[in-house]
Formats: sequence, C-alpha cells, structure tokens
Amino acid sequence: MPTIFDRIEKPTLLLDEQAARRNIARVAEKTRRMGIRFRPHFKTHQSAAIGEWFRPEGVTAITTSSLDMALYFAASGWNDITIAFPANLRQARALNGLAEQVRLGLLVESVETVQRLSNTLTAPVDIWLKVDAGTHRTGLAWDAPDAAAAVAEAARGVTGFRLRGLLTHAGSTYTARGADEVCRRYAENTGRLLELHHTLEQRGLGPLEISTGDTPAASLCDDLGPVNEIRPGNFVFYDSQQIQVGSCGWRDAAVALACPVVAKHPERGEVVIYGGAVHLSKDFLTEGERRVYGYVCLPEGEGWGSPLAGGYVSAVSQEHGVVRLAESDLRRVGVGDLLCILPAHSCLTVTLMKQYITLDGNTIETMNC
Repeated sequence: MPTIFDRIEKPTLLLDEQAARRNIARVAEKTRRMGIRFRPHFKTHQSAAIGEWFRPEGVTAITTSSLDMALYFAASGWNDITIAFPANLRQARALNGLAEQVRLGLLVESVETVQRLSNTLTAPVDIWLKVDAGTHRTGLAWDAPDAAAAVAEAARGVTGFRLRGLLTHAGSTYTARGADEVCRRYAENTGRLLELHHTLEQRGLGPLEISTGDTPAASLCDDLGPVNEIRPGNFVFYDSQQIQVGSCGWRDAAVALACPVVAKHPERGEVVIYGGAVHLSKDFLTEGERRVYGYVCLPEGEGWGSPLAGGYVSAVSQEHGVVRLAESDLRRVGVGDLLCILPAHSCLTVTLMKQYITLDGNTIETMNC
C-alpha cells in the first residue's frame, strides 16, 4: 500500500499531528492543574491551522516573536497577544494599529523606550519589563532593582500603559541534562525574578505579575513556582536538542525532515542527503567533540522509527547534509532512499521549510508561504 514517503521527491517537513496534539494537551493540563495561565509561544509552528489545535485546550492568549507574526495570528482571531521581543521603536505606528484591534503586550527594558513609545501609541497596551535572569541576551539585570524601578515608574506614568509585570525566558534550562538539573536551573531563574518582584513591590510598584517560559521546565518540572503564566513554544514539536536535554522521548518529536539520499561513501561511513542548511538551519547540539545537526531515523510505516544509534547529521552546507551512520545501517541505506531527520532546532527548520505535510497527506501552510 502506498505511503506518504512514495510522494516525496525533495526535502519535505513531515508532521505527526497526533504527537503534536498530545504535546499540547499535556502542557495545557499541567497549567490547568497548577492554576497558571498558559500563553504558548507560536513562533515554533507559525501556522494559523495549527494554532487552532490549542483552542480546545482552553488557550485564549498567545505569544509571538515579532509584529509580523502577531498581525498574522490576529487575523486568525487571536485577540490577546504578547510580542516576546523588545519593542521595536521603528514599528511603533504599526504596533499602535494592532493595539487598537487586540489586547497587546509589549516588552521594554529602558526608560527611553517607554518615553518614545508614549509619543506614538494612543491605544492601550500591556507593558512587561523584560528581565535578564542570567542568560545575558537582553533585559534588565535581575540584581539591579534601581534600573528596573526606573522603567516601571516611567511606564506607570503613561496614560494607557498597563504595567503588567516581569517577564523572562529561562534559557539556562536548554543546556541542562535531565529533569533534576532542568528544574534546579528553572527554580534558580524564577527565584531571581521573585527577588526583583519583591523589591519592586516593596517600593510601591505593584501589583506585578510574573511571566516565564521554556520548554524543558514546562515539560519536566512538577512545580513551576509562584508564576502567573508560562510561555513555552518548542514543546509542540520538540526536536533533537530537547531529546538530548531529556524534555521528551523520540516518540514526542512531532516533525521530521524527510531527505533523499543522493550519494553514499562507505569508506567514510557516510551518506549525503539532499537537505542542508537552507532546510535544517545551522543550529546544532554537541555530543562530546562532535556537532549534531539532527538525529537520523528511517521511515517506518506511516511515520518514522527511533533514532539510529550512532546516526547523525555531521555537517551541512547550503543544500548538502552529511550523515554519519553505523556500518550496519549504512549497508541497508541506498542512494534514492529517504532518511528522516529530527532537526536540532525545529523552530528554525519550520521557518525555512514554510509548510508541512501531515502523515495522512494533508498540506499545512505557515505564515511564511
């Protein structure tokens, strides 16, 4: 009987809808049990159709990573959106237009940003202080309360600005290994946020909410602490990085890039696939001294099997992917066959591939089509 693999001619992003729906239901149930608002980050799937899978789980508020993404999902009926990226002053007029249509949350980390937004925005917006709890990417330092207080005071002084609270991303959990380390790092991150929260409320700048979000903690921690909302995103699909962390098992991985084998080099223990950086991205995880751009599976039935022991994408260029395989697997893979790659980072692979083919053969488009 023909399968989905019979119609694949080039790199194709396969989506296991049932696995994705299970992932959504699992985290939604956890947040309901804990009494925490679930504001999932839609930057992973980037699809209006997949966004609808969240509604039956009671999701009414979402996170995006850009104004363009927020506009896309607002057009699909989402009316409570936080853009979890520092407010871009050059888009202030467009932000104001969106704020006239939906409840919009914006991130700020300086008095200057607050003041300049106030000169353009006329519609009400939620203001979140972006806090750096230790990852040093962006945000107000958690241990510099005077700077955070100055931004909070500036926001409170603007008519129409609703100071909601403190927001961070517990990025340190992505380099942890196993539940104990993930939850320890998450607790440390949340503790820092709570310390700043307590200081600001003592200064009369409350009440303030706390918003955090990361896939490892949302997946593994039974206690997410006294936070008001979480904003995980990658959990909907997971990927090789999350398998390595221990956030999920391989059966939870809901997307795989099906790639044709175009060359075979037994003397090197390698095959070459049509599937490179323009498909997988250049994100990788590390295992000892080696870079892994994705774990490798074989097609199995209507989906894919478990990752092959010792099999991984070892290098990518624009269209090429170099795959290392154990000798036994190398013998059963031929030119013209397909390999299913669990991307190192599914979010970027989705951005590059622009659409999915479900295991039952349906096409689902993203905002990038």
